[in-house]
Amino acid sequence: MNSSKKKLWNNFFSHVYVERDAYDYSLTREILSKLRYREIIEINDYKSAFSKNNQNFRIQKNSPNIIFAVKKENYIYKGAKVCESFGNDNFYYTSSIVNCIYNCEYCYLQGVYTSANIVIFVNIEDMFNEITNFLKNDSMYLCISYDTDMLGLNNITGFIEKWYGFAEKNKNLTIELRTKSDNIAVLRNKNINKNFILAWTLSPENFIKEHELLTAKLENRLKAIKEVISLGYSVRICFDPIIYIKNFEEEYGDLIEQTFSYIKNSDILDVSIGTFRISKEYLKRMRKNMEDSSILMYPFTCVDGVYSYSEERNLYMINYVKNLVLRHVNDNKVYI
Repeated sequence: MNSSKKKLWNNFFSHVYVERDAYDYSLTREILSKLRYREIIEINDYKSAFSKNNQNFRIQKNSPNIIFAVKKENYIYKGAKVCESFGNDNFYYTSSIVNCIYNCEYCYLQGVYTSANIVIFVNIEDMFNEITNFLKNDSMYLCISYDTDMLGLNNITGFIEKWYGFAEKNKNLTIELRTKSDNIAVLRNKNINKNFILAWTLSPENFIKEHELLTAKLENRLKAIKEVISLGYSVRICFDPIIYIKNFEEEYGDLIEQTFSYIKNSDILDVSIGTFRISKEYLKRMRKNMEDSSILMYPFTCVDGVYSYSEERNLYMINYVKNLVLRHVNDNKVYI
């Protein structure tokens, strides 16, 4: 981690909020032992700190705090229509952590939540129990890192080990872990479970530097991908979301060529391609937070409550990236 990231990390988690019920969980004490905090604040309900009005998501991103909570309902959710199911039935996602250590300018979380503080639900066993009950009658495809970057936070939470162990016990469960991290030490020296899919979001390097703050560099993500492939993991490549940027063709052309200089068709499970899309209400809040964002202030088109590029531009962007990807990957591995 470079020096600028270290300085930013030093500003993280100075205050910790703990629900009274969360004190009873060993996981709370385990994570607290890893933090350098100045103060613990006891609360009755995490929403009193997380969901209150007059918070500034953008300012909080510079020094987020942690909130320990007990999730009391809605352990799993049906996958949204704007998300790719990769042909899987029973597509669900879960949120054992809410919010992310990274600071991507276009992240939808700033449209969902008023707070940038990170909520860790410590009753992860309750989530496992609900999923186990579902799996008694059917299989499940479960995304566990839509609302956070779990791999990026794992040194603190240890959640990867817990989810991986749970997946090993349930053969009819397929898990996708999506990330922009290169923090793969936890993935070494494990019995490989092909149903635990590691999905990396990749963007052009210049774009990462400007718009995906604190995330791993493109080269470091690619090196991480190459290593976990060599270990035997199932890996998904995600060119999603594609953002229309200056020198779009050159930037994404370089991205795809660099990606497949590291990775072969036979090495990967599949490739996901998708353009930026966001619900109307989320974008409204995001624009309020980021009035200087050229990405968010783009004149998108709204169709059925979802903002994205015009049909013509979407088609051009997807076809451009897809045609470049098809130089390296079989057509049956590409999802749009």
